[in-house]
Amino acid sequence: MSQSSYNQRLIVAMTGASGAAYGLRLIERLGQAGVEQHLLISDAARVVLKQEMDIVLPDAAQDVAGYLADRLEIAAVGLKSYALNDWFSPAASGSSGIHAMAIVPCSMGTMARIATGASDNLIERAADVMLKERGRLVLMPRETPLSSIHLEHMLKLSNLGVHIIPAMPGFYHRPQRIEELVDFMVDRVLVHLRLEPEGMQRWGV
Repeated sequence: MSQSSYNQRLIVAMTGASGAAYGLRLIERLGQAGVEQHLLISDAARVVLKQEMDIVLPDAAQDVAGYLADRLEIAAVGLKSYALNDWFSPAASGSSGIHAMAIVPCSMGTMARIATGASDNLIERAADVMLKERGRLVLMPRETPLSSIHLEHMLKLSNLGVHIIPAMPGFYHRPQRIEELVDFMVDRVLVHLRLEPEGMQRWGV
C-alpha cells in the first residue's frame, strides 16, 4: 500500500453500528502498511465486536491495542488505544498534527452528535477536531432504512467536506467470499484516506 505523508498517522474509531468486520479489517490493513494508528473504541462497539466477531476486548482501554495487534497479527509498534475520556490523548487536540480520521463503522448516534457539534467523548471530540482543523474525516455509516434525520445529517457533514462512505459493497468484482465484500469497502475507505490499496479492483481497469 502506498502512503501519502499526509496520512502516516491516523485516528481509527469504531462505534456501535453493525459492521465490526470493516473496522477490524481497516486496522489490519493499516497495520500491515506500517501506518501509525490511534484507536478509539466505543462501549457499544465492544458489544458489536462480541456479537458479530466473538471478540471480547480487554477492559482497560490501553490494553486494546496490544490485544488487537496479536489477534490481527500486526506489529504493535505504532498502534495505540485510549479511553474515551482521555482528554490528554493526541486525538483530543488539533495541535497533535494528526490530520485524518476514519470512523468504521459509524453509528447514526455518533454521526448525529458530530453533525451537531456535540463532543461528549473522545471519538466525537476527535471528529470535531478534524472539522475545525480542515482535516480528512471519513465516516462509514451502516443503517437501513435511512430516516430523513439520518439523511439530513449526512448532507450537512458532506457539505462540510466529510467523506461519507456507507457500507454498501458492490458486486461487479464477482465476490465469492464475505472477506471480498469487506475488502471492497475497506479499499474505498483507504482511498479516501489518501492511501493506495494494493490489489484494489478498479472499474474499467
